[in-house]
Amino acid sequence: MVEPQPVVTPEVEGSRSSAGSLLAFFALTYVVSWTFFISAVVLNGKLPPGAPLRPGVGTLVLIGAFGPALVALGLTTRAEGGPGLRALLSRLFEWQVSARWYVFAVGFMTAIKLTTALVYRLATGAWPRYGFEGLPIMIAATVFSTVVGGQTGEEIGWRGYALPRLAARLGLGGASIVLGVIWACWHLPLFYLQGADTYGQSFPAYLLQVTAISVAIAWLYWRTNGSLLLTMLMHSAINNTKEIVPSVARDPTNPFVPSASLMSWLGAAVLWIPAAYFLVRMRNTELSVRGRAVL
Repeated sequence: MVEPQPVVTPEVEGSRSSAGSLLAFFALTYVVSWTFFISAVVLNGKLPPGAPLRPGVGTLVLIGAFGPALVALGLTTRAEGGPGLRALLSRLFEWQVSARWYVFAVGFMTAIKLTTALVYRLATGAWPRYGFEGLPIMIAATVFSTVVGGQTGEEIGWRGYALPRLAARLGLGGASIVLGVIWACWHLPLFYLQGADTYGQSFPAYLLQVTAISVAIAWLYWRTNGSLLLTMLMHSAINNTKEIVPSVARDPTNPFVPSASLMSWLGAAVLWIPAAYFLVRMRNTELSVRGRAVL
């Protein structure tokens, strides 16, 4: 089996400079994205149960979702100029990877959901409720949102910019966990956006799930030599197949209360089984920083 080559990441001019660029990235990303997310919450206001988002709210959320990419592109251009920007964007077109990684990207969440449903059946004696969307719709939504959705805006920032720099300091496994926590917390304003899929979720359960997903995406990033196209595809597939077996307990009173459904907690537990394996395999993983090995 051919092991992946070390991922080439942008030049790091010392630990202090690297830490400064990461802090700037996270701070600016939160400022940019939360400005639009909070504006969306205010504009949307209170809605009757089941009502759609108010006009313009979805656009604000989409713009906010591109915050990580906008900040990453700006910081990269400032620090490395055109060559660095082209190197970052070239990752969006890294498609020549083994077919098994496409299968992994598209099928990961489906496998997790079906496994969780089986565990639920064994634990309770009954099957959970299944979603209503058909497979063709899920496939079409996954392909469409990979190309034009917010996954591009997120992955350029989270995996394209932040993950390699965090990995240079913490190792790929540690970086995937830290980034997962930051990524989950970035969504917090959307827990107050009535009509959004995060509204009514339990944030503690969500945090556990998203951090495990961050580990899985970091594994894919490593195994595909830093392909942002594959991480975008996986991100999109997760968003569009998670409702195969819905697991959200709608309790909008307080997202910080651990009031998630049994399916949510079982889903978090199942997600951490492969995540633990990935963390072991990514231990001491090398990422190349312009020819220098980083452990």
